Amino acid sequence: MITAPTRRRRALALALAVLGATSVAACSGGSGPEGGRPRSSAGPADPADRPDLRRFYEQKLAWKPCGDHRCASLTVPMDYSRPGDGKTFVLPVVKAVTAVRGKRVGSLVLNPGGPGERGVRLVEDGVADDIGRGVRERFDIVSFDPRGVGESRPALTCTPPGPEAAAEEPPAEGSADTPAAAPLHPRTEAERADALASARTTAADCRKASGPLLPHVGTHDAARDLDVLRAALGERRLTYVGWSYGTSLGTSYAEQFPRRVRAMVLDGAVDPSLDWRQRVLGQSTGFRKAVEEYAATCAETVGDACPGATPEEIRALIDRLVERTQREPLPVEGSESGLDAAALVSALGLSMYTPEAQWEPLSEALRAADGGDGTKLAALASGEEEEDTEGSESAEGAADTVGAGGTDEGSAEPGAPEGSASAVPEDNSEAALVAINCLDVPHPRDARAYWDALGPAEKAAGVHGTTGVTNELVCRDWPSGPQRPHRVRAEGVPPVLVVGTTGDPATPYEEAVSLARQFPGGMLLSLDAPGHTGYGRNPCVDRKVEQYLIDLTEVRPGTTCTG
Repeated sequence: MITAPTRRRRALALALAVLGATSVAACSGGSGPEGGRPRSSAGPADPADRPDLRRFYEQKLAWKPCGDHRCASLTVPMDYSRPGDGKTFVLPVVKAVTAVRGKRVGSLVLNPGGPGERGVRLVEDGVADDIGRGVRERFDIVSFDPRGVGESRPALTCTPPGPEAAAEEPPAEGSADTPAAAPLHPRTEAERADALASARTTAADCRKASGPLLPHVGTHDAARDLDVLRAALGERRLTYVGWSYGTSLGTSYAEQFPRRVRAMVLDGAVDPSLDWRQRVLGQSTGFRKAVEEYAATCAETVGDACPGATPEEIRALIDRLVERTQREPLPVEGSESGLDAAALVSALGLSMYTPEAQWEPLSEALRAADGGDGTKLAALASGEEEEDTEGSESAEGAADTVGAGGTDEGSAEPGAPEGSASAVPEDNSEAALVAINCLDVPHPRDARAYWDALGPAEKAAGVHGTTGVTNELVCRDWPSGPQRPHRVRAEGVPPVLVVGTTGDPATPYEEAVSLARQFPGGMLLSLDAPGHTGYGRNPCVDRKVEQYLIDLTEVRPGTTCTG
């Protein structure tokens, strides 16, 4: 199914998954005169006409076969304020050629979310086959790995090169040196000092490994890359679908280039007017409500696999496991550390994205955990059941394809820290997620702001709220730009279609309502169902979205599909 594949996330990623979108369109993640405010048009002069950007806008994509698809690479400036300094990102692009001659409208560009999810992998995994026939006949399906993500070169990593990257031998289980699990709600001065130290270490590791890249991976700049891609595809206007964080990328594009939008679907929407604390509270509350919905409807959804006969039994089981794992981790096969409370909360939250596929495995995992085995819950928390550990043919083809102007410029990773290429893991989504979110969203430097947020977060969302707040601490020590929460400013953009799911745990429905109102002529399509995003999960939503993409058919106010 076509869903925003953001389920492969650990505890930190869960809390941050869409927080970076709160103000991404307001300012540049990089530097330069265009970084201060959203613009109501492409500007006094079209960027494609700027002499120093012309070579990027005029590049031709050199497509070559890669499996069932075609791959190319796109070269974009690392710093749009200094595009001639020789520093670039080379982004892999993949295309499923599906348009029928005589019916072709153009290219449909997709972004799967994250931030940090790979667009190339989305197409490799068969998204084109899942899209409706009418859309496939009229559009070639295109996606790409954004700057710093996946097979982008250079790519982000938080694994420092050199000795720091060497894995340390874990202490023996139960030894005096075994670190205590971090509490879900740090209350004492010592617990808070430990939380700050851990977050500071993570931020320092990312600076060591990817320091020169960190100011240049923001969503504002990624949206400018999207316009370079539009031009390289030969499209006068962009047709776009973005899920989850992809709605932030789309919103930023619409603000910077409103008159270059043909059609835009933003599914699982993020409201750019909310600050970091509002986003934490909203998202954490969404996860709490989703888990409560799981307990209330488990029997009718998964039947005998349900780990309790009544909602009360399921809630009691979850509470019992939270209390137990805070005292001592559950044993996990093949692991010395086991399943702690943070991993349990992560497994619960990540299992709320697609109930129709995930609630049965969650039920089985909870039943096993209640019997003392945390192995299945640990797999859910880490996303092991979804990971594809093998390198992909099309990704490799895209990364190897010649860049702009027929050269291999950028392939040597200019501007990347020495030795970083070897330290970039095959899946760098977690590093990218943290880097982009922390850059995009202004966070307080004073630790007191986070401690003050813990009480309201716990009241609103319990353990989901407190873990959400503490996981934001890493952004306290992060380089940041002048971003501010703001309402959308995109005068001249055609009607944008926003899809909101009433039971969405990660991007609360209220944000979709708000975002649709902020766009001039914005349209809201509601899905009355649990789960994250709607397009690709519901036939009614699919039909409305695809009528809009093909014929620009507007959705009437109040239109609601049911799950």
